Amino acid sequence: MTLFTDEKLFEDEKLDFENMSITDLLKWAEITYGGDLVLAASFQDTVMIDIVTKVIPNIKTVFIDTGMHFDETLEFVEKVKEFYSLNLIVLEPAEDACNFPCGVNGCCKKRKVEPFNKYLKDSKTKAWISGIKRVDTKERADAPVVGWDDSKGLIKINPIVTWTESDVENYSKQNQLLKHPLVSKGYLSIGCAPTTSPVKPGEPIRSGRWVNLDKTECGLHI
Repeated sequence: MTLFTDEKLFEDEKLDFENMSITDLLKWAEITYGGDLVLAASFQDTVMIDIVTKVIPNIKTVFIDTGMHFDETLEFVEKVKEFYSLNLIVLEPAEDACNFPCGVNGCCKKRKVEPFNKYLKDSKTKAWISGIKRVDTKERADAPVVGWDDSKGLIKINPIVTWTESDVENYSKQNQLLKHPLVSKGYLSIGCAPTTSPVKPGEPIRSGRWVNLDKTECGLHI
């Protein structure tokens, strides 16, 4: 993802996104994109939901139901939806996703990437917000706070991209956020049930994703 490929979008903007407060960043996003802005949420935690809805209460929040989530995740989605009164949009897998069992090549594309990209296109979304962090994976190490998402042809905003895992944990504790029920069982990075495992003490948080598979990304962000 390059920083900006459509300079016209920013010709009147001389903003230092890297050093802007998250509140100011989200206010800028709301003023700039309004109803054409969406938040993508995996619901493994509620950090981004809590942060964003404090500034943009009725933002469209998108959850991709892959058909392979833990039951606990689906129950948590409903709990969080009610708690925050979310304007929640649930996406379903592509029609031929049944031909791609969880973990095989093409599964994430059919169950996550294609449904999300179709929604963005059909809804004419102009910008989307994600909760990725530079510390997540080596592929995300250079992710900008605000950049042009080449794969989707729109702006991507990463409000907590500079945060560490400790920052996330501290925010959760300080704000007494709702916690995914599987966290207490060692699941620290929660995706689809067949390809997510508990993390052992001392292991990286995302080490429980796609265990024994040559994969670190689902394709939504890279």
